[in-house]
Amino acid sequence: MIGISSHAAEDKNFNYHVDRFADIEVLRYEVPEYSRLSLNQKKMLYYLSQAAQMGRDIIWDQNGAYNLQIRQLLENIYTNYKGDKNSKDFKAFEKYLKQVWFGNGIHHHYSTDKFAPEFSKDFFMAEVAAIPDADLPLAKGQTREEMMAVLVPVIFDPTVMAKRVNQDGSQDVVATSANNLYGEGVTQKEVEDFYNALKNPADETPVSYGLNARVVKEDGKIKEQKYTVAGLYGPAIAQIIYWLDMAKGVAENDAQKAYITKLIDFYITGDLKLFDEYSILWAEDTKSDIDFVNGFIESYGDPLGMTGSWESYVNFKNNASSERTEKISSNAQWFEDHSPVDPKFRKDKVKGVSAKVITAAMLAGDAFPATAIGINLPNSNWIRAQHGSKSVTLENITEAYDMASHGNGFNDEFVIDQPTAKMMDDYLYITDMLHTDLHECLGHASGRLLPGVDQDALKENGSALEEARADLFALYYLADPKLQELGILDNPNAYQAEYYKYMLNGLMTQLNRIEPGNDIEEAHMRNRQLIAKWVLENGKKKGKGGKDVVELVKKNGKTFVKVNDYPKMRELFGNLLAEIQRIKSEGDYEGGKKMILKYAVKVDPKLHKEVLDRFSKLDIPPYRGFINPVYTPVYDQAGEITDITISYPENYSEQMLRLSRDYSPLTK
Repeated sequence: MIGISSHAAEDKNFNYHVDRFADIEVLRYEVPEYSRLSLNQKKMLYYLSQAAQMGRDIIWDQNGAYNLQIRQLLENIYTNYKGDKNSKDFKAFEKYLKQVWFGNGIHHHYSTDKFAPEFSKDFFMAEVAAIPDADLPLAKGQTREEMMAVLVPVIFDPTVMAKRVNQDGSQDVVATSANNLYGEGVTQKEVEDFYNALKNPADETPVSYGLNARVVKEDGKIKEQKYTVAGLYGPAIAQIIYWLDMAKGVAENDAQKAYITKLIDFYITGDLKLFDEYSILWAEDTKSDIDFVNGFIESYGDPLGMTGSWESYVNFKNNASSERTEKISSNAQWFEDHSPVDPKFRKDKVKGVSAKVITAAMLAGDAFPATAIGINLPNSNWIRAQHGSKSVTLENITEAYDMASHGNGFNDEFVIDQPTAKMMDDYLYITDMLHTDLHECLGHASGRLLPGVDQDALKENGSALEEARADLFALYYLADPKLQELGILDNPNAYQAEYYKYMLNGLMTQLNRIEPGNDIEEAHMRNRQLIAKWVLENGKKKGKGGKDVVELVKKNGKTFVKVNDYPKMRELFGNLLAEIQRIKSEGDYEGGKKMILKYAVKVDPKLHKEVLDRFSKLDIPPYRGFINPVYTPVYDQAGEITDITISYPENYSEQMLRLSRDYSPLTK
């Protein structure tokens, strides 16, 4: 078996645990093999990390129009508080501030519901009253009274800006979402009409319209406010450009220098054609050790799935573990040719699929504090088809999750029997990694749109269906003998560990992330329930011996997932993949909407309560995220950098306050 980390920490005494509050645990991640980097590589990593942190204010403002002002006000109260820090109000205030930091604003990072303060309005008003006018984060021309008239209901009234991203297709999802991607009074129809007028169905290389713009209405007309150095977010973008230019000076090769230059040009002009050119150059660079993502990338924060949230990852290659992803990517055409989807929806020729395992060194923007464990970019369908894509698995992040979870009692509470638990102990870490590899490397890169199909045709359901498509591709191939043939897995039944965990999560345990009475909103959670419930329903009486392929059974009064036929489950995954690929390839909005509404959204309240009760006894946080290491330049007497040291000196609050102090170009 090749390229699988032993997931043993490099430093046995490394402390992963940082903080715990509300439904969140904050961890730190280790950066193995940092010491192997050359001085120029360390410089580049440092410069890219500076560029990453300089974009923090952007995601806060994208998430809500008042987030930056609220952050400044809350931090001012927190750092200058003179009262009893053990009081109920202050403890509740501290919890709220930590939630706001984690959500990059006043809405939960996952559910997108607004946080509910547990401190009193009187406490808040008294603390604000104690702040001198000169220290208040007043907008230009705004008085103290005017600021409070706006912010008090935004913070305390649950009906004001209640949901950052509303994906209910029966409503105007633009008008009912509280993010700051659209201006006051803009409707969903106006946005769709505006961009449809710009799109040319015959264009085989369409730009990602709306990716880097806020849509507003001025004098009754819809227009874009572009995110550029001379436009919206200009001060932050200027700082990002400065540090990208510094990184360009120590680039590892000409290819890397070329795409950094192109990214800078895009930030200056806002020209999405330049962003596509940058994306192609970036995807084609498979030689560089240091790598990064920086820009307006993923569109989960937009109910229409168009505008990119600002994010950044800085990383370097994990050479040992990349052997497995290189094996997978080099066989991309085989996997595409043997996919269970209709041949007309497959790529005739898979181009430029590359994959590697990386060590994350800095997380920022929408990738911080909560982060993905795998990435596949570019998102543009035509670039993937004509030029390929690059996939990465963040192994040190997965390892941090794994190390922080040891001994939490989950298997004893939720896994149906000891043999299944042992199978998961033996193979879940490996198959989880491979699921991420296959999802990012091949799943997102697979399939094609039929000519003339708009890549935004699935609208508010597009993100969930795309994640389901990639997950199903990965699940289907986890059980394929090809992985043994390639030397990646040593046991033909290893896939069963991931299959069981996936069904358990999709049917039950992810419900720990949902408040009682709520529907499932987040795209990845919708994807997982869609797959699990579809397989549960469509596997009735179709397993060996006429049994259900998978079922929910009672044992000692508790509900468990029981799998009766793993090979048949693989067949069902293939059938669902074929249908979701058809929906995507044909741009079948109604078909996608019907599937989402039937399987992905609604929650069984009785099962939900049971899951919450069982989790409450384990004290396992539903959500986790990270703080970053600190990189510090070492200078000689001539002012030249001689080294960049890495350290982990901060707790959660210390890091968040430092970021606000040192990386706030939009609030200075």
